Amino acid sequence: MLTGELRNKIDSIWTMLWTEGSTNPLTNIEQITYMIFMKELDNAELKKEEDAHVLGISHESIFPKDKPEYRWNTFKNFGNSQELYGLMVSEIFPFIRDLKGDSDDTAFSKYMKDAIFQINQPSTLQKLISVIDQLPTGDSDVQGDIYEHLLSKLQTSGTNGQFRTPRHIIKMMVNLVKPKPDDVISDPAMATAGFLVGAGEYLRDHHGDLLLNPKTRDHYHNNMFHGNDTDRTMLRIGAMNMMLHGVENPQIFYRDSLSESNDERDKYSLILANPPFTGSLDYETTSKSLLTMTKTKKTELLFLALFLRTLKPGGRAAVIVPDGVLFGTSNAHKSIRKAIIEDNKLEGVISMPSGVFKPYAGVSTAVLLFTKTNSGGTDKVWFYNMENDGFTLNDNRSPIEENDIPDIIERFSNMEGEEGRERTDKSFLIPVEEIIENGYDLSINRYKEIVYEEVEYDEPGVIIGRIKDLNRESQEILGKLEELVE
Repeated sequence: MLTGELRNKIDSIWTMLWTEGSTNPLTNIEQITYMIFMKELDNAELKKEEDAHVLGISHESIFPKDKPEYRWNTFKNFGNSQELYGLMVSEIFPFIRDLKGDSDDTAFSKYMKDAIFQINQPSTLQKLISVIDQLPTGDSDVQGDIYEHLLSKLQTSGTNGQFRTPRHIIKMMVNLVKPKPDDVISDPAMATAGFLVGAGEYLRDHHGDLLLNPKTRDHYHNNMFHGNDTDRTMLRIGAMNMMLHGVENPQIFYRDSLSESNDERDKYSLILANPPFTGSLDYETTSKSLLTMTKTKKTELLFLALFLRTLKPGGRAAVIVPDGVLFGTSNAHKSIRKAIIEDNKLEGVISMPSGVFKPYAGVSTAVLLFTKTNSGGTDKVWFYNMENDGFTLNDNRSPIEENDIPDIIERFSNMEGEEGRERTDKSFLIPVEEIIENGYDLSINRYKEIVYEEVEYDEPGVIIGRIKDLNRESQEILGKLEELVE
């Protein structure tokens, strides 16, 4: 999470833009993102140049050799704000925008061609560069937290209602499903592409050799990562985010994943997602195949149907759902749970505390882990009651020692060790027959047993006697105090 100092610096940037008259929060987020992208693009290039020098190999820079002023580490030192502003508007920003060419061959070129530089004052630009240069944006955790704090401005402005899945929750989900080099990964509600970035980082950390093999390297850069969103600004930010994290050509599209125009099916081997929970859709625009699976306007149920449709047989999913999905009694709720439990393989339900998404939202949520089989396979379902995620559960979300996430990953990876656990423990297994008997209810409270400690109290007469003794002692002390005063 961001320190108070970093948060204050980001807020000062926001104030700069607001003061110069830029009051659209999404525009401001976009402009700040451009600046962070320019900074980290140059830093990444410096690292490549250093590596090439150490290894004694050639390196072709993405920056023109005769234009050093296009690079962050050069133009950040410009003393003349008017000169810097003119260069940014006429040369630097157009260069960054057209970095991958003017075709639609890559996500970056597709969504950046609509990018507009909208910082209005030279002095504002110079101050903005100065502050961003002080931010540790090279740390991917901090960069994600910066996005989260910026996106919170959308909440306070009452627009869009987007909020980022906390990075440690993304990491937990990625570590539970363990992406593989041959996976085809999707997030159909991608926003800033946090899940896709998290999966890519896992693969680099655990399967670093995939980038050494031409076939797997090509798959990683061009066909592994897929995402959709209905906000072009989010797509631009997502494209920049993926590029900064080493993915050259993610397959991300401007698309309503739940619409009739999305005809994808049996395509992905892994889905990681935190789809929108609120709102409902018009039946006329919603995919008929999804409505066949669950007749509803609720987006959270329709997304579950979408996951089942777009996963390949054998494909797995780790997705966040609101608690109501687990125990809702409508036919739509029950039908989608039945499809996951009886027609496929539900492996785990992790109940998360409501504070996980604070201060941006207070909804109680859970992570569902399942595999598409089209032929059942659910035997026992693993439940875990997460009580702490390493941060306080209030609006401050300060770091604490209590953290169930390492235990969650350890237990889920060792399911044999879960067999003997009692229902009073944090995790336990429930036979599928019992879940079916309970109307496919997946709420952990339905199955968890609570142990009550019996407390023995003294007889009323004994308690009254103690009170009388205390009163006598009080009177004696008061009497002694009166004697001292006299």
